Amino acid sequence: MNVIIVTLDSLRADHVGCYGNTWIRTPVMDALAQESLLFTRAFPESLPTIPMRRALHTGLRTWPFRDWIPQKGDIVRAYGWQRIPEDQVTLAEILEREGYHTAFITDAYHQFKPSMNFHRGFRQWRWVRGQELDPYGTTATVRSEDVDAVMPPSLTGPMGQLVRALLTRYFANQGQRRAEKDYLAPRVFREAMQWLEENQKVEKFFLLVDSFDPHEPWDPPGKYVNLYDRGYEGREVITPRYGPSDYLSEAELKHMRALYAGEVTMVDRWLGLFLERARELGMLEDTLLIVTSDHGHQIGEHGLTGKVSWGLWYELMDVPLLVRRPDGVGADTRVDAFAQHHDIVPTVLKALSIEPPAPLDGMDLLDLAAGRNRPREYVTSGFNNYVWCRDDRYVYIGRNDATHPQLFDMNADPLQQHDLSSEEPALVESMHQRVLADAAGPLPVYTDVLRQIDQSWYRV
Repeated sequence: MNVIIVTLDSLRADHVGCYGNTWIRTPVMDALAQESLLFTRAFPESLPTIPMRRALHTGLRTWPFRDWIPQKGDIVRAYGWQRIPEDQVTLAEILEREGYHTAFITDAYHQFKPSMNFHRGFRQWRWVRGQELDPYGTTATVRSEDVDAVMPPSLTGPMGQLVRALLTRYFANQGQRRAEKDYLAPRVFREAMQWLEENQKVEKFFLLVDSFDPHEPWDPPGKYVNLYDRGYEGREVITPRYGPSDYLSEAELKHMRALYAGEVTMVDRWLGLFLERARELGMLEDTLLIVTSDHGHQIGEHGLTGKVSWGLWYELMDVPLLVRRPDGVGADTRVDAFAQHHDIVPTVLKALSIEPPAPLDGMDLLDLAAGRNRPREYVTSGFNNYVWCRDDRYVYIGRNDATHPQLFDMNADPLQQHDLSSEEPALVESMHQRVLADAAGPLPVYTDVLRQIDQSWYRV
């Protein structure tokens, strides 16, 4: 059996048709869901980009972010944002030793920054250049008025500097675009299709396709945006401020949602072209296919935009997870048991009848779907110094030190509008104790490290 894993960055479950969305077009994922196990309660092992991918590659938990060491050559200071620890073995390393041709295709440039090592174990890897602050194009070609056109005048101060730097570099990187195929998600899936064509005679393979889209900046071709906000004439804010959304007018916020929706539809289309080519080449016939996302994105819900660590509500925490078996078992089945990203490695290894070299933290999703694994009573996650816990009824959010709690009844309040923490202090304490139990002890705080941020990168 072969394995293909596809990761789509910042894709919210509630923006996909098979998860109940009625206004965004995702026909490829909707059709794939009819062939797959669809996990209705899949959540990030941890957030954001790099911590989740550590769990995806290893089957081991990244949270609670102990022993975090900020990486030389990287300005991101999110807890757990570091290379895969040297003593952990990756799925690619395991499968490469078992004779699999292992390949990694991605534009998620964080994995190739200095000191990072996410290409370990891959016989082939292709880095599609040009996302965000990837130092690829020259900023000398970027006109300041083009950057001004996508920045709200109210976006000033350090956050404004950050967004301006990111957009300047991004525009420099995207100067070669002439058609839709030149956009980043299409380039990723075109590379993946080329890889399939070149390796169709390989006896057994593991391919990881990791698309950074629909992560911002959101600037899909106009035909996609027009599906959701035709005729808009205001400012296009393609990259959000991470924080309160009050810097946007209602029309700007509505259009930002349309930009994101357009990006989702574009990614869905190119995922479909990739899967269609795999079918044509006969490379899905004996292949376990897994499609997921690392986390969602806030677009005005609860008054925030971006990915804000204290806002661990559904829009950030609910992710799609589709698992398609080549034998068709479980097709068009919804699985309500809790699932997280560190479950993917044990699922793959069990399907391939390969014993892991050391114990893993996750569980086999196929056994879970078949009722052979006991479902978890609750799940935990974290983002910087905030924690999250969910059981069958309640969601708890709080700081590592148990202050600033929030509690929501997901049966009565699925959109998490009514905080019950002041009404249910005993339940809040119980949920935090679950967090500590999963963490096997006190949670770390890295206040001093977070102050040591080199801001020289603003000067692009």
